[in-house]
Amino acid sequence: MKRGRQASPRVAGTTTARPMVAIVGRPNVGKSTLFNRLARQKLAIVEDVEGVTRDRHYADAFVLGREYVLIDTGGFDPDSDDPMKEGIAGHVELALEECDIVICAFDGSVDPTSADLEAVKLLRGTDKPVLYVANKADSEKQALGTVSYYELGLEKVFPVSALHGRGLGDLEEALAKLLPEPAPEGVTLEDPLEGVPRVALVGRPNAGKSSLVNRLTGEDRQLVDDRPGTTVDTVDTLLERDGHRLVLIDTAGMRRKRKVRKQGVEALSVYQAIRAMERSDLVVLMIDAHEGVGEQDAKIAGLAVDRGCALVIGLNKGDLMSRDEIAAARQRTREVLSFAPWAPMVTLSAKTGRGVKRLLKEVDRAVTAHQKRVKTAALNRFFEEVLERHPPPTQKNRAIRLYYVTQAASAPPTFVVVTNYPKLVHFSYQRYVENQLRERFGFEGTPLKIRYKAKRKVQLR
Repeated sequence: MKRGRQASPRVAGTTTARPMVAIVGRPNVGKSTLFNRLARQKLAIVEDVEGVTRDRHYADAFVLGREYVLIDTGGFDPDSDDPMKEGIAGHVELALEECDIVICAFDGSVDPTSADLEAVKLLRGTDKPVLYVANKADSEKQALGTVSYYELGLEKVFPVSALHGRGLGDLEEALAKLLPEPAPEGVTLEDPLEGVPRVALVGRPNAGKSSLVNRLTGEDRQLVDDRPGTTVDTVDTLLERDGHRLVLIDTAGMRRKRKVRKQGVEALSVYQAIRAMERSDLVVLMIDAHEGVGEQDAKIAGLAVDRGCALVIGLNKGDLMSRDEIAAARQRTREVLSFAPWAPMVTLSAKTGRGVKRLLKEVDRAVTAHQKRVKTAALNRFFEEVLERHPPPTQKNRAIRLYYVTQAASAPPTFVVVTNYPKLVHFSYQRYVENQLRERFGFEGTPLKIRYKAKRKVQLR
């Protein structure tokens, strides 16, 4: 089959996805505390016991006006025979492979260990920039004691105290220099596909992502334009079919990684999902209906919702199942992904093509909802009806008043509700307002962000 023309590249030196920064190091050096400090949120579990961080944690972070994705990893211990520790070591290696920048943390309150030396040897084998940090330098005396880490042959070691914030300024300044420059205000990056929705196909290995891409770009293809993606083993494909024009971001290359065990492949699916979502308007979560929905699927779907991506669920391999089995798989998927009941679910077979047209139709509807804007007048007429039917309940002996609502942004649709007590609006009422918005204006397939804001008081002069 013929390939389409090669599309024009983006402006050199620019990027459409935020870089990924991984924190690595041996157990109990304070990686999670450092993660929380850099993310400016208490996200990772912190406990003074080895091995508390079993999996990775992710956070959208920023430093000196530059955005990035921060990753917390489990402790790396090359001398351990514990299968759990071996799995963590595999995850750390994956982090090194998939991230753009590495922060290697040591325990600055003690001398270097053999595990620290092994970590440095591992990092010397990567072409990624590495920042070395001696944590737990809680005082000037302890900071001076971290000079022993220069014995590992390092050019620069940052003595910091993640617990107290000491020395973090120098570390963040060095990190900011490694991050790409933000585009100047008012400057538009060159993009020949501006306005074309980007759809990421994500999911666990063997869920049928490659088969779906082949189905979409195979028989009835009108135009296919392969473009190198910004991530390893992904390709952006411009697809025009049945009136749909989409850029498909396929992450199916994850299975070609060398010497990756089962848990490593699962970890890699999350790394590549994050990268794909960074550049996407919508995520198609492919699930092997025959195998069933799993915890990893919920994690990937949660990442999509957190990033404000529209979401469509594809239950693949329906041709291998009976009607009763499909019904049970759909019910189980809804239970596991209960935090996104608004996401349409399509049963399909990428192999036979059954359900693929409906999937495209749901993608189109979700993208439209994702980009939808509602006029303020229509919103407030709707809001008056909602308040008349079901006013907000009184909280802490205070009457909650909702004055008006406006849409602040789209992609995802973001609304601001002005009220007298924003912190007292009960979560159940917030959910009621969201459901009513969806029912009235058809926001199926996209997350909604609704902020409750206090009414500004008029100051008398």
